[in-house]
Amino acid sequence: KGSFGNAGILGGSPSMVGAAFLAARAAIKLGAGRVYLGLLDPELPTVDLYQPELMLRRFEALDLHQLTVVCGCGGGIAIQRVLAEVLQRSRQLVRDADALNAIAQNTIWAKLLKNRSAKGLPTVLTPHPLEAARLLGSTTTEVQAHRLRSAETLAQQWGCTVVLKGSGTVIAAPGQTPRINATGNGKLAIGGTGDVLAGLIGARMAQGLSAFDASCAAVHQHGQVADT
Repeated sequence: KGSFGNAGILGGSPSMVGAAFLAARAAIKLGAGRVYLGLLDPELPTVDLYQPELMLRRFEALDLHQLTVVCGCGGGIAIQRVLAEVLQRSRQLVRDADALNAIAQNTIWAKLLKNRSAKGLPTVLTPHPLEAARLLGSTTTEVQAHRLRSAETLAQQWGCTVVLKGSGTVIAAPGQTPRINATGNGKLAIGGTGDVLAGLIGARMAQGLSAFDASCAAVHQHGQVADT
């Protein structure tokens, strides 16, 4: 007890609360020691009846310094009000969905993301091709035509691990040989599967794996489940 780490899932703006619940349930099922769920919807539920061991908290009550934070799942515009603090204070960070789109739009948040690399704070970005194109200032067509190069460029640009989702998900990080995942199928195009993957990565990082190893393991397992 107490040796499997603490994860914090941050997202779930009004009308998109389900995305945050999917990520949090994935993290707890994979074995993170404690999972805190910080919802951005002001109508905050007090318990998840399907997964009552999840601890629901308001953002202000989350101790980011002690958490592997999964940020952005169903975050919508609401995620923007907490991004600066998340980028600066999170011990480890997985950025997904709306948290990625925000970085592509704001130079201050982009600088804070790069600062994490300079401080040696583990960070994972999990873009799908359109989100990757926004981060690169490119197009989806160009990303898809050069998936390996796109993932490596993003990893170097932001100094972190990048999980470029899609058929043959690419995992890249500075100083690492990139991996192309062989598991998975078209089922993973269903809405919500990306939120589950973000939760799986966060859980593995909370348990002590490096950002790169956690991403490789989680992506493989995520695809393997879809194959069964």
